[in-house]
Order: sequence, then structure tokens, then C-alpha cells
Amino acid sequence: MRASGERARREVLKGAAAGAGLVAAGIVTSRPAYAADSRPHRPESVTARMGSTSITLSVSTRGALHWSARRDGRTVIGTSALGIRLADGTVLGSDVRVIRERHRAHRSTWTPVYGRNASVTDHYQEQRWDLRDQATGTRFGVQVRAYRTGVALRYLLLDADTAATATITDELTTFVFPDGTTVYSARDENAYEPVAPGSLPVTGTATTDNGPLTDLPLTATLSNGFIACVCESARIDYPRLMLGSVAGEPNALSAFLMEHTARGTGPVETASTVATPFATPWRAVVIGATHAELVDNAELVLSLAPPNALPDPSWIKPGKVFRCELTTAAGLAGVDFAVARGLEYIEYDAGWYGPEFTTPDATRPIAAIDLPSVISYATGKGIGVFLYVNRLALTDADSLLGLYKSWGVRGIKLGFINDGTQSMTGQIIDWAMTAAKYELLIDMHDDVRPFGYERTCPNWISLEGVRGNEQFPTATHNVTLPFARNIGGPMDYTICYGQSRDKTTNAHQMAMAAVYYQPLNFLFWYDKPSKYGNPANWPGLPWFNAVPTTWDESRTLAGSIGEYVAVARRNGSTWYLGAMTDESSRTLSLPLSFLGRGTYTATVYADGTPGASPYQTPVVVGTRTVTRADTLDVAMAPAGGQAVVLKPA
Repeated sequence: MRASGERARREVLKGAAAGAGLVAAGIVTSRPAYAADSRPHRPESVTARMGSTSITLSVSTRGALHWSARRDGRTVIGTSALGIRLADGTVLGSDVRVIRERHRAHRSTWTPVYGRNASVTDHYQEQRWDLRDQATGTRFGVQVRAYRTGVALRYLLLDADTAATATITDELTTFVFPDGTTVYSARDENAYEPVAPGSLPVTGTATTDNGPLTDLPLTATLSNGFIACVCESARIDYPRLMLGSVAGEPNALSAFLMEHTARGTGPVETASTVATPFATPWRAVVIGATHAELVDNAELVLSLAPPNALPDPSWIKPGKVFRCELTTAAGLAGVDFAVARGLEYIEYDAGWYGPEFTTPDATRPIAAIDLPSVISYATGKGIGVFLYVNRLALTDADSLLGLYKSWGVRGIKLGFINDGTQSMTGQIIDWAMTAAKYELLIDMHDDVRPFGYERTCPNWISLEGVRGNEQFPTATHNVTLPFARNIGGPMDYTICYGQSRDKTTNAHQMAMAAVYYQPLNFLFWYDKPSKYGNPANWPGLPWFNAVPTTWDESRTLAGSIGEYVAVARRNGSTWYLGAMTDESSRTLSLPLSFLGRGTYTATVYADGTPGASPYQTPVVVGTRTVTRADTLDVAMAPAGGQAVVLKPA
């Protein structure tokens, strides 16, 4: 890891430790002889509560550490194990004494550089236990927080040996769901599969982590009506978390710290050595009383992440992107198209410097691209240029990104990233920090999973970690994502408007621009500007011209995972509403009470008479005048949708 990124990463670690109160707690640099407390255990518990949401820590009569979570008096997570296994065999959490209890309440408002809302309220009750392992005398802590929107927990390693490090081999956190729970499991870039917690499919290969495992975010629908999404936040110097089925426990999932990268390349890491004091990543459970509420509660993940570490993020500009073919002429035409269609960026994807897996030099474009001319032309038109880079060309990221800055490039899209192990977490953060040093936006592709770091390093504007729309998935998949992957963070999900391979209507594709949170939005995937030479043939174009990518206010109006969703988002005084359905036609009646006073002109882009295939269903455009007292009936064809602009009259 290069020095500049490493220094920045250590500053983030220092800030996270200070925020947890670890620095004040001190470090034990040598461990004295310890005699276990022989007194009988008595059960203890402590609860953090915010509104009707609560999280409880408990110690059993045997000294075992557990947690649970409730909302409105109903179980979200039943009594579940807590613990950390160290390399010397010590299990922190199997037999403990509580040596100190602390409680605090916190309320603040912070302003994201960009996001779903112009401001975020961070309001929680926190309980912290400092604990002592009975066998070794090792001190550690558990910190839990209750928000109205969910709960979170993490471990605090307080003791250290003379080297001031600890080596972790396993995290023993479990999540025991109520009877009748269904979880939506997805591994790598596969589609979501609804299964019982104890029935995760066995996945993986000989060179990856293998077993009944699922990636995060993981969404669970509970028989008591709640919906919950397990995410991680503030993953720093730590491996990525997966969850696995527990043998003999049909309702339980257990933590699994990745030992291989998701793509199975690079060294295997069976243990993680960290500098103490150390705070593990937050394990967050975002909770919704309704499926729609879950989507609106996603900012819990961001509130748990370290604050913005960039001294001046004013250069960061979210926006819409058009991918160009790999020629000079296509780049110049792409710039003109971006200007005409209200886009902010063009991008040259894989191949602009040669075959990406056999050309590790990303400093020279192929002969077909006069890159200086394209960048100069784009800059003169107010359009930024993104360049794709395969990870194999990132051996000296500092030098490469410095070169791109000197060229006038505005952002990079990294491909085939090997997320998963502790060292890869550090590498990913280093790339993001190095890009920030050169004022470059960064979009990480393939199997990278979110952990709230877009708050800390907001130039890391997007990531993939999802079965992409360019694979032409089902409408059911598309209406699962708002309640699952997108809860964890921004999602690069290319919009494939007007494609004959789509399994959805064009209005469904249009609605994605409002339904999904994606501050960097790739539009018109697989297309050329010439396709849209006659705008009359493409009535959806004005929607894409106008729709922004970041928001002042967001409201999820209706939803059911895997069935339908409707989201309204405001930018300035104008609202943009997107609705999508699965393979069933349906009509949603959506109250417009979120609007301000006065009248609005609603421009509605709706499904017409269904075609023989969903992509052949035409887009029909209409207008009407509405107020906040009205209800909008949103009719959608099978695999269809609607996109609506609501502008003050």
C-alpha cells in the first residue's frame, strides 16, 4: 500500500477509534498473570432503546454473551451469540464478566456531499459493556446502538500484547430470526433467491470461500410483518462479512469472515492482524415496519460510517454517463450527445488501452482513439471523461491516477476488483483515497460490496456488487434490489432503455432512474447516439434529459420485495416518481400528500397497450394537473412501470 493512501487510512482508523472511546480506554501493553473470578455467574442484561426499537446485550448464567433486537415489542432478532475467536484459541464471549457499563444518547444532523436527502439525522441510544474473558483476563468491549430505523453492534478490542496487535481468526456473531422467516440470498453477482435461513444454497469454488454462504446486504421478511436488512458499515482493516447457514439451526445465520477474494485470486488470508485498540465494522440491521419504510431507513448504514475525510469535496459532481464506442469519432459524438441529452460524463470502457487482461499498461490509448482531442473537446463543452481500468493495470495507482489528472480525466471505473480479504479492504480504501488526492471520481465494478465508505470518501461515488441490468434480468429481480442490495449503498445499475433484449417495458427501465439510488447513473447502455436521431421515436428521452441523480428528499410510497415498488424523490422544487412491477400487471394508488402547496403539472410516462414481449410495450406520455390532495393511479403492464415528473405549475 502506498504511503499517501496508508496515512489517510490510518487517520480514518484513528478517528473511528476516538469515536468509539477506545483511545480514552487505554491499551494494556503487557498481560499480567490472571486468576479467573470463581464467583457464580448471575444473568445480566442491558438494553438500548430508541422509540419502539431496542437492542439488548445479555450474559447467561454460564457467562455466554448474547444479543437480541425488537421493534414494537416483537422479535426481529432472537437471542443470538456474540464472540470473537483469536489466533491463540481464545474465544472472547464464551465466558465473560461485565466490568463496566456505559450509556449515552446522541442526536446530530450531518450534511452529505450528495445523497438521498439533503441532510441526515443521526439519533441513537447506545450501550457499551467492557468485558473480561474469564480464561485469559483479556479485556474487550461490545457497543450496541438503537435507532428508530434499526440497530447496530460492534466489538472493541482493548487489550494488546507488547506489539499492540491482535489476530482475529473468526467472528462468532449470529442472527437468529423468528420462525417463518424468508431471507433473500445472493452470492457474487447471482440473482436473489428467497429461502429459509437454514437453507442457503452451497456456493463457491475450489479457489473461493465455499459453503452455504450469502453476501450482504441480506434482506429478511419476518412472519410478524417486519422486514430487515443486514448490512455492514465502517469496514476498515478487516475482511468482508458473509453470512452462512448454521447446521441444525433452521432460523439462524452466522458470521463468516472471507478468507479468499470473491474472484478467487490473490493470497488466502485465514486470520486478520489489527492494531489495537480496534473497533470491528458495525453489523447493522435496518428495520422496516413496511417494505417501503425499509427503503427510507437505508441511511442508517451511512450514519455508522466515519465522517467525510476529504478537506474540500466541492469538486465532486454526481451525474449521468454515456459509454462510447472505442474510437475518436464515437467519443466526440458522445460528447455532443451528452450535451444534447443533459448528461454530465462520457466513458471509454474496457479496451481503450488494449485487451484488458493482457495489456497491463493503461497509459496509452489504442490507435483508434485520439484521447487528448476527445478530452479537450469534452472539457470545452462542460462534459467530463471517465476511463475504465482493469485492476491488473493498478500496480502503481498513485502514478497512474496522477497521469490521468494531468490529462484532464474526471473519473475512473475500476474493473474486476478482488474484494473480500483484509488486505483487499485496505487496497480498495487506498485506491479511493488516492483517487481523491487527484480529484478523480471512482466507480468500482464487479463483486465489491458496500460498507458506507461513500460518506468517508465521497469521491467513491458508486460500486456494482449486483447482478447487473446489462445481463437483462427479470422484472422480479429489478423490484427486489431496492429492498436488498440498494439498502447497503449506491448501486451502479446500467439502464438499458430501448433494448430488444430487455425482459421489461421501456417505462420500467425509465423508472429505475428514480427508484434506485445511484448518484453515478449510466444511461443508454449498448447504444449509439445515432439510435436516438429521431426523438419522436423515443418518447422517454425528455425524462432522461431531466432526471437528476442526487436528491434533497426521498419518499418510498409503496413496495413489496420482489413484487413492486414506487419511490418519489425531490430535487429543488420538482419531484420525480418511479414505479416498477414484476411480471404481473398492477395498479398502485399513490397519495400525493408529499407535494408542497399549490398545483403541479404531472408529466406521466406510462405503459401503453402491452406488446407481444415487454420491450415492445410502447411508452405513452400524458399530462395532468394535481395537488397534494390528489391520488395518482399508476397502472403498469406486466414487467412494466411508470415515470412521472411533478413540477410546480
